[in-house]
Order: sequence, then structure tokens, then C-alpha cells
Amino acid sequence: MKCLDNDVELVDGLDEEMFFLAASPVMKQIRAQVALIAKVDMPVLLLGESGVGKEVIARLIHKMSPRANAPLLKVNCAALPKDLLESELFGYEAGAFSGAARSKPGKFELCNKGTMLLDEIGEMSPWLQAKLLHVLQDGKFSRLGGKVNISVDVRILAATNIDVEMAIAEKEFREDLFYRLNAFTVKVPPLRERREEIPALLRHFMNNQAAKLRKPPLSFSEELVQECLRYYWPGNLRELVNVVKRYLVLENEDLIIEELRLKDQDFDLERSHNAVTPSNDLKARVTLIRDETESKEIQRALENANWNRRIAAAKLRISYRTLLTKIKRHRLFPPPEQKGGWLNYG
Repeated sequence: MKCLDNDVELVDGLDEEMFFLAASPVMKQIRAQVALIAKVDMPVLLLGESGVGKEVIARLIHKMSPRANAPLLKVNCAALPKDLLESELFGYEAGAFSGAARSKPGKFELCNKGTMLLDEIGEMSPWLQAKLLHVLQDGKFSRLGGKVNISVDVRILAATNIDVEMAIAEKEFREDLFYRLNAFTVKVPPLRERREEIPALLRHFMNNQAAKLRKPPLSFSEELVQECLRYYWPGNLRELVNVVKRYLVLENEDLIIEELRLKDQDFDLERSHNAVTPSNDLKARVTLIRDETESKEIQRALENANWNRRIAAAKLRISYRTLLTKIKRHRLFPPPEQKGGWLNYG
């Protein structure tokens, strides 16, 4: 798929606070993919770590789709117990359970002709997954306590941060539902794998949050930007916007820089905890030495492979997936001078 000029920054406004930004090859490719997917009325599965922007992409798909003028409803599958989630999705009839004094339509009815985002679908119980599968197959369901089938036309966008393949193997996610949902799959990379977008994201988040808080936007020094580029961002975009909010309120970038550095130090201390405690024993020392040796070997293999992860995995004789896990664990990524981070390196 042809990608736009890497120097071009693409921004799609979705509402007063939410926007989609593409300033890296991988995100521009995702945007081009979304433009095609949006036109085809089929389910989409959005995969990625918490906070990477899966909801933003879901809203962009809806905005670019023929259903744009119809409702987009979001349901957080992790926020409600199984029984409440079922009534939230499918509604109920009067007397269906204690406290159901009158009938109530569910999200599927309210979202008819529109789009529904099932966020954290990996947290949905297998039993409820089966009922969802029937709706996707037949477009029909009945309310709790109801006997009449209701027909709906709803496009499903499902998002999760779990390892779906592992969840299927452990019988926590239905394989048939997975194949029904992943007609199209969008894998959203974490922020640390598209770090060249951080300066643009800082600027846009600052403008948005400043307008929201009715404060003049603040500038970012080169030192603060570089600290943001170095930081690992385990919370991804969600953590980044919170840092911008704190900077806007505190108006002291030295404090923000110090906080980012302390978080990095906390991570390093956690890794070396066994080496600094008085009860340091042989097992702890062996574990630390093994981790440090593994980290150095992986770092060396990546450098020799010009940071191409697939080549490095082959040289290390481990699977690509295993290498990605170890890279994340040891917090290894290309140096800032290598433009594009991982994006051009397998």
C-alpha cells in the first residue's frame, strides 16, 4: 500500500477533544487502511496495548463510513458484570429480574443502523460471547425475559488488549467469534514504536487541553521533548496526555522532566531489586545475571541486524513473538538518531 510523504502530518478531528494523528509511516498506513475498511460494512477487530488509541481509530472508521450520520455507541465490556452487561447490550422486558419494573431497550436496539464499539471484548464471558456470535450471524436477538426476536442492523467494532490467540487456546475467547470479528484486523502499535510522532502529539494535546482548561498553551523545550522521546510510555497515548495536563497545570517543565526520569529509575530499581536487598540470595543473583546476559545478547543481535527484529530473531534462534516479548521486558529500542525507530526495522 502506497504511503504518504513521511514529512506530512495528517490530523483528523473527531470531536472537541479527540483526534487521530498520523505522523509516522505505520500510522499513515493504518489511516489508509481505515479509509478502505470504513467503506465495507463488516466487523473490525482492533488490537493493541491499553492506551494506544483503539477507540480513536474506531471513531475514525465510523466517521468515514456510510453510517457516519447514525449513532456510534461504546460499551466497555470490562466495566460491568456478566448479567448487567447482557441487559446493557440486549435490554430486558418488565419482570425479567428483580427490579425490572418496566421494559428497557438495550444498546443494540438504540444503535440500529449505526456502529457499536465493544471495548475490552476480551473481558466478555464465553457464555455472552456465544449470544453475541448469534447476533453477528443472524442480526437477531431477544431481550432478557422476552420471547420475540428483534432484528437489528449494527456494525460491530471490537477492541482488546489481550493476546487473542492465547485466550483462544485457554478457552477464554471463542474461536468462532474471533473468526467472525476479524474480517478486518487493525493492529495499533504502542507509542514507543512510533516515537517520531511524540513531538506532534505533544503539540496537539497541548492545544486541545489548553483550550479545554482555558489556559494559554505552553511550549516544549528541546530537553523536555528529548526526555519524552527517551521515555518508554507504558501507558501510551493515555499517559502522554496526562503528562501534558500536568505540565499545563504546574507550568514547570523541570518537574515534568524529573517525574519522567524518576519513573525510569523506578523501573530500573524494580529490575535490580533482588540485587540490593539485604536478603540477597544465590537465586536472586543468578536471576539478575541471567537477565542482564540475555538483555546484552539481544541488544548485540539487534545491533548486528541493524535493528531488524526478524533477522535478529533468526540469529538468536527464537521466534519473532518471543523476541518481541523479550524486547518489551528489557526495554530495548533503537537509539533516537535512527529515524523511524522500529518502523523501518522489521
